[in-house]
Amino acid sequence: MLTGASKACIASTVVGDQSNNDAFLKFSVHNTSMVERVGSRLFAVLLACAALLQPIALPVDTVPVRHTEGLSHGFLVLRTLKGSLIADGQLAQDAVGDHVTNHLTFRFKDGSIYEETTIFSQRGVFRLLSDRIVQRGPSFKRPMETSIDTSTGQVTVRYTDDNGKEKMLTQQLELAPDVANGLLFTLLKNIQPSVPRTTVSIVAITPKPRLVKLAILPKGQEPFSIGSHQHKAWHYVVKVEIGGAAGLLAHLLRKQPPDAHVWVLAGEAPAFVKFEGQLYAGGPIWEIQLASAGIF
Repeated sequence: MLTGASKACIASTVVGDQSNNDAFLKFSVHNTSMVERVGSRLFAVLLACAALLQPIALPVDTVPVRHTEGLSHGFLVLRTLKGSLIADGQLAQDAVGDHVTNHLTFRFKDGSIYEETTIFSQRGVFRLLSDRIVQRGPSFKRPMETSIDTSTGQVTVRYTDDNGKEKMLTQQLELAPDVANGLLFTLLKNIQPSVPRTTVSIVAITPKPRLVKLAILPKGQEPFSIGSHQHKAWHYVVKVEIGGAAGLLAHLLRKQPPDAHVWVLAGEAPAFVKFEGQLYAGGPIWEIQLASAGIF
């Protein structure tokens, strides 16, 4: 079956070469070289169309463990890009053996809640085991609960559609060892800044789940201050890469997800500093930073 893109590509080939086709019919007996030129041109155009519609195979990387994760508890703030505080957050983490459980929670001023629980292993490389997200409240386009189980490849999405009806999607995906849902901040503390590009997979929920790639690109160090002390952070740009015809369509329709930006403290003990990007697919760009200490 021809896709719409295939039909368009073939149509452009026929229309674009109509004059050559007429010439071929008129002079085919007397001009063999013209036949060869027309045939070569048609083949080249069709070959280009076929290559354009092929899925793009992008490399993937598992990230080696350079800094072992353990017990930690931090406090975060979520703001708009204009600096307005919209939510307070906490990041709590515990480790048992080589398994780590990470809880990220944001409680919004309007009563909305975002909770993510990520379980991963750190035996040589970081590997996602499961990820569960609950989001509800007016700060989100729709209430949604998602779960990913990498041992079975099952992705479950429960959500409320635009008509207020509750729906559930269950899909089996072939999940590669580099799936990074819930692991971005952890991976960035372990990626060598000298590596020009690291590519991992992520399950995007739209709400239908689909696999896409994240390209992580270091952009150099930038200064920042805490109190009167100056520090440097590595700035990483995180790009969503959608392969195949879907990626081409997203680019043409200007539906390509925006880049995210993450800053990680440079040095022997890297730590999260700042994030700018979408908290959920299709959402606004928000800013996550460490919270300042409260007054006792």
